[in-house]
Amino acid sequence: MDIKRLDFNLLVTLDALLAERSVSRAAQRLNLSQPALSAQLARLREMLGDPLFIPSHRGMTPTPLALGLQAPLAAALAQLRDVVTSARAFDPARDRFTVHVACSDYVQSALLLDFTLALREEAPGMRIALRALDTARLEAQMEQGSVDLAVLTPEGVADALRSRPLFEERYVFIARRGHPALRRPLDVRRFCELDHVMVSPRGGSFTTPVDDVLDAQGLQRRVVVSASTFHSVLELVERSDLVALVPARMAEGRAHRLRVLAPPLEVPGFAIHLAWHNRNHRDGAQRWVRERLVAFAREVGAGFKQDYR
Repeated sequence: MDIKRLDFNLLVTLDALLAERSVSRAAQRLNLSQPALSAQLARLREMLGDPLFIPSHRGMTPTPLALGLQAPLAAALAQLRDVVTSARAFDPARDRFTVHVACSDYVQSALLLDFTLALREEAPGMRIALRALDTARLEAQMEQGSVDLAVLTPEGVADALRSRPLFEERYVFIARRGHPALRRPLDVRRFCELDHVMVSPRGGSFTTPVDDVLDAQGLQRRVVVSASTFHSVLELVERSDLVALVPARMAEGRAHRLRVLAPPLEVPGFAIHLAWHNRNHRDGAQRWVRERLVAFAREVGAGFKQDYR
């Protein structure tokens, strides 16, 4: 193959096809029509003398040659992106860019919604796409470029990803205003006798690390509802005699409807980190968003109310 005749766009197309394993998804990623991308795939096959992809019931299966090209091609394109982006200055006030962020509904409420609004004035051309966090697929999503940033607990950060701490969180006990159980001080035994609602992001679970703490003391609480989001938990508690343990930031600003108390037992908290892939490490826009998010989390944390009694 004569490299002087090589079309750079074909390499970008091959990279997208290897990441997506689907003509339709690769076309969507590259903002091309399916016929246009199919034509580029035909040129790639002719140029490399290999079918590259074999149709299968789940999309397309890459040939050995295509698989062998995947890692070096991705690395070469990432290096080229670094050269291009570092060669020009990033201007948040003028540039248009999109950032895809994976996180839980808790992180959206506790941090990212306010962060998005705060940056509207600084970066009017920025778009933020918030999407559900899938830790099992996160590294692959970042390699493919469908996720740029993730905000999650450090346990969910793969070794291959970069990360920085954002803040520490702790749990508080919540019940509706006027809940009869709160007419006298709450101890751990009465806490266990109440009807609890908890979050199970994957669905179906009725235990958390809190139950391990109780079990070590020979106690067991009564969990009657397992919800998939913290917003569901808050609504259920506000509208019933159900109670819950939630991250403290979820309860901020709800004092008019909720009683917010320190739990009557020691409950382990958790850390929240920001994670990203090497492919975006030197990108000017991505770096600017990361730095602003770290600073914003610090500013919010400094004014965060922590003293619940």
